[in-house]
Amino acid sequence: MKILKILTLRGPNYWSIRRNKLIVVRLDLEDLAERTTDTISGFYEALVETLPSIEEHFCSPGHHGGFLKRVKDGTLLSHVVEHVALELQTLAGMEVGFGRARSTATPGVYNVVFAYKDERAGRYAARAAVRLCSSIADTGRYPQAELEQDLSDLREICEDAALGPSTEALVKEAETRRIPWTQLSARAMIRFGTGIHQQRVQATLTDGSGILGVELACDKEGTKTILADAGIPVPRGTVIHYLDELGDAIEDVGGYPVVIKPLDGNHGRGITINVRSWTEAEDAYDAASAESKTRSVIVERYYEGRDHRVLVVDGKVVAVAERVPAHVVGDGKSTIAELVEETNRDPRRGDGHDNVLTRLKLDRISLQWLDKQGYDADSIPEKGETCYLRATANLSTGGIAIDRTDEIHPENRWLAQRVSKIVGLDIIGLDIVTRDISKPLRDTDGVIVEVNAAPGFRMHVSPSEGKPRNVAAPVLEMLFPPGTPHSVPIIAVTGTNGKTTTTRLIAHICKQTGKNIGYTTTDGTYIGNYLAEAGDNTGPQSANLILGDPTVEMAVLETARGGILRAGLAFEESDVGVVLNVAADHLGIGDIDTIEQMASLKAVVAEAVKPDGYAVLNADDFRVAEMAKNIKSNIMYFSMNPDSEIVAEHTQKGGKAAVYQDGFLTVWDGSEKIRVAKAEEVPLTLKGMAPFAIANALAACAATYAQGVELEAIRAGLATFKPSVGQTPGRMNLFDMGDYHALVDYAHNAASYEALGGFVRNWPGKRIGVVGGPGDRRDEDFRELGRLSAKIFDSIIVKEDDDTRGRPRGEAADLICRGIEEIDPDCRYESILSEEKAINVALDEAPRDSLVVILPESVKRAIRAIEARNPVKDS
Repeated sequence: MKILKILTLRGPNYWSIRRNKLIVVRLDLEDLAERTTDTISGFYEALVETLPSIEEHFCSPGHHGGFLKRVKDGTLLSHVVEHVALELQTLAGMEVGFGRARSTATPGVYNVVFAYKDERAGRYAARAAVRLCSSIADTGRYPQAELEQDLSDLREICEDAALGPSTEALVKEAETRRIPWTQLSARAMIRFGTGIHQQRVQATLTDGSGILGVELACDKEGTKTILADAGIPVPRGTVIHYLDELGDAIEDVGGYPVVIKPLDGNHGRGITINVRSWTEAEDAYDAASAESKTRSVIVERYYEGRDHRVLVVDGKVVAVAERVPAHVVGDGKSTIAELVEETNRDPRRGDGHDNVLTRLKLDRISLQWLDKQGYDADSIPEKGETCYLRATANLSTGGIAIDRTDEIHPENRWLAQRVSKIVGLDIIGLDIVTRDISKPLRDTDGVIVEVNAAPGFRMHVSPSEGKPRNVAAPVLEMLFPPGTPHSVPIIAVTGTNGKTTTTRLIAHICKQTGKNIGYTTTDGTYIGNYLAEAGDNTGPQSANLILGDPTVEMAVLETARGGILRAGLAFEESDVGVVLNVAADHLGIGDIDTIEQMASLKAVVAEAVKPDGYAVLNADDFRVAEMAKNIKSNIMYFSMNPDSEIVAEHTQKGGKAAVYQDGFLTVWDGSEKIRVAKAEEVPLTLKGMAPFAIANALAACAATYAQGVELEAIRAGLATFKPSVGQTPGRMNLFDMGDYHALVDYAHNAASYEALGGFVRNWPGKRIGVVGGPGDRRDEDFRELGRLSAKIFDSIIVKEDDDTRGRPRGEAADLICRGIEEIDPDCRYESILSEEKAINVALDEAPRDSLVVILPESVKRAIRAIEARNPVKDS
């Protein structure tokens, strides 16, 4: 077996609208193409021995062991690879279950599709699954060491990709609220929402976390001073910079016991509490100084009590946890080392911050702390006796958390909320030492020992004891208060022909509302009136640029087949999805071999519309109209036929449509018929002579009306949008050359040739065509372009693209010429392969009152050639 290609899909796609995260493997079974698993000796037994847990897979039989029954009865290796890739991820802790294996038009080649949670892990699982299945098929086994290495690598990838418990909690809450999120490529930031409504977070720092508040929280002594001035109970303490200041500092705070900690430390590092002797104080100073960036050390009075973390979000206390230092409890039989080992068997414990609990460590610090309590690693504590391994209660050093949210005294709640305002942080964690959190601090000699910017959520989301608290919910409510939007409206446009013009027209109409519109086209990515990025930008990368821009108020996205196949859509849902038409273009590319498959691919845009949004469908294209069967949103049709049965039935039920009726672009809203504009007064339609342009204008009317754009804005947009180089480069650009006219249009397939012909045939003078097509089309497609050209033009110059896309030079032109001869052997044509030369010959020889129609590979080159001749105007 051989992997030909691996694609990573991240949004709604050809294989599934709702399962966005999919790996697609184009797999050549090679010598195993004709062999099923029942004909491969020992395959079933070896697979079960290697992956016994795969028995859980149901597969098409729909019951426990269903997949293995298929293996025993005989199935292709592509199907097995699919299931093995899923199982490897599940065994590595990433449970996934969706998969498909489908044949392609190439014998022995299959598309193997399966879900992933982390895309690096998904791609690894694809390669590992092929290795495993190949090994079993070839040798009857897969070495256990290799399987263990695969699973180890997958687990490592999973751990590396983990967001962290705080970020993970926020992401899960966002998904519950259907708020889109994106992991940004810098500084571990997450973007929630899109466009102008987006909010960014870094762990639990938000766009609203003031820099002054963050800086103050990092300055422990400065924070204490500010709080003390406000009458907040804080520890008595001082800052020193040298060891010889330590003795005076201890005396200043009232003598032993004291706490010694770094001025700018975090996660409890370098802190020593309950220091009771000079020897301990010297060691504590060294530890604190080593952890302090400034070598500055705080000496504070030690306050007896329990350690509590109070989390305040948006000025309100949302969770309280008591933190207990890392410890073991004696059973009267086991040593402390054995108790640590037993405690670490808890599956919730692991290394790092990504686990509910952190593994206990018997290191130098813990052994020193045990020594202070009169123990060592081999001591056997009495049953029920608690032995502490750390002085501080941080979860990152093995501590546990007990939820106390319902116990905090109202005065302490008020005090914590007041502190959050004084420091100036939207999310803040307060460390409070008190004997009893249910009593006012002033009654228990309690103090706020520290405030923390970017506090961790782990102890609240997954406490060791007590009720878990959904602390992410108040954060999301703070970022996106109820009733406020989190995402900008998205209008997505697809189809075989007319996408760019329709996208530009929709964007132009939407600009009339005064909003800043971001839009993508084959010409580039635009924000407002400016080009943000040049290129053929109709895939998810350019869409993400628009959706991630904080100035964009609405997105209009041209969405081509290639991007959907390569990576899926850039968004989970749109507000409006437009499907213009489906024609036989790009067939044979990307395993889309039939026009029915192409329709299914284009339908992704319509099916990904949110339930209360609108799919805008061409009622005159039966393949597009049939998409309505699988659409969960509202539907608005557009049609050139006022007698359309589909439109009539739809509007009789109260539905909406945009219809070309009596020369007008008309909106049918149930029984109401609203004339929007006279077609011949819409510049795009070239005085009503271009039927396909009228259809594009109807689609734009439908999309903007469905989105709620006012009729006057729609009318203004239609009246001011011209098929000029400035607004629609390469789309029906008509130039008055004085004695003749020249037309530049990017028609490049049979459907667009036919649509263009509807206009060209109305030209009263001679019609000259400069024609060609992209080299990656089928032979039959080129012959059809020739046949159509013979029906449209009086004389033809056949040229070729500079990029022949793998075809021998001249082959595409020869095929077009054959098509011309099939229709009219006497047709006047010549072949000039150079596009630049072909254009200039056509312009040089154009007779009076003629129309030279140029269908170029390079729109810019064609327009340059025309403008060099000083046209009267850009029509």
